[in-house]
Amino acid sequence: MHVPDGFIDAPVSVAAGVFAAGAVAVSLRGARRELDERTAPLAGLVAAFIFAVQMLNFPVAAGTSGHLMGGALAAILVGPCTAVLCLAVVLLMQGIFFADGGLTALGVNITVMGVVTVVVAYGLFRLLTGLLPRTRRSATASAFVAALVSVPASAAAFTLLYWIGGTTDIPIGKVFTAMVGVHILIGIGEAVITALTVGAVLAVRPDLVHGVQGLAAPLKLRVDGELVDAPAATREPEPASATAARSTRGFWITGLVSALVLAGFVSFYASANPDGLERVAADQGIDEKVEEHGAADSPLADYGVGDIADARLSGGLAGVIGVSATVVVGTGVFWVVRRRKEESGEASRDHENV
Repeated sequence: MHVPDGFIDAPVSVAAGVFAAGAVAVSLRGARRELDERTAPLAGLVAAFIFAVQMLNFPVAAGTSGHLMGGALAAILVGPCTAVLCLAVVLLMQGIFFADGGLTALGVNITVMGVVTVVVAYGLFRLLTGLLPRTRRSATASAFVAALVSVPASAAAFTLLYWIGGTTDIPIGKVFTAMVGVHILIGIGEAVITALTVGAVLAVRPDLVHGVQGLAAPLKLRVDGELVDAPAATREPEPASATAARSTRGFWITGLVSALVLAGFVSFYASANPDGLERVAADQGIDEKVEEHGAADSPLADYGVGDIADARLSGGLAGVIGVSATVVVGTGVFWVVRRRKEESGEASRDHENV
């Protein structure tokens, strides 16, 4: 649901931009609490993975497709504040280099696809995991429901913005019904992808899933016929940074390779049908005043590399470039946030010692 330029008027686009900038600023501060030596590199990987999976449009109805938004997935894996930053990085890369989502509508897209999906999904996920038994199966089911609800919630948020600042005179009831209806179907696909991904990570590294911290049960040993907690390891501890780097390196490499394969190869088989917003816009006349994208002349526009005639090679190479650039930019952003946290902690300790 990448909103192009021209759907929303300038005053509302500016207001959404201000709101999105404020959300990003708050998230930068909040992400300092969520990121540590292990999760900071993974946050960049999550952004790259979302970029890759968003290239995989799946059919949801006759002539209509959908794709992952990623707010629920990112929030559950790396935390809500870090998730907003992940989506902001992805949308910025898509808008500037791939002409996907309007440049003047960037604030609208961050608000609708980033902030709304993250807040709704993470709030619902934490509510459900608090009510259900604290098991991995319950966490996976909670991820499914949270992702499912977050997508129509995002569609409703777009409808609200369109009601306030839409550039065409369309009955808002018809827009709401069409948008929420098709995005409920898209939400099912989002829920499946999110639940499968969260479940896979829980199966191998539950300690890296922010949303279920404390969920994993300690290792049990049978002693005299009774199960007891295994004693903690007593070997000489290694430096935290070295342990964190080694423990996440294999997971990070596997995730990056998966994202590259999805974007560089699997994306060629994605549905070519318009996504939910594009279909509703065409059916309801919302796109009457759509504007040409400011980055339409980008060599990567429309997820293809200019001057490469072979569609498979062009699209695959564009996907690989996009994933690579997103992981570099995302990792850089989260590394800076992590460094600021360390510097702030050092300054606080120095102040206490004075």
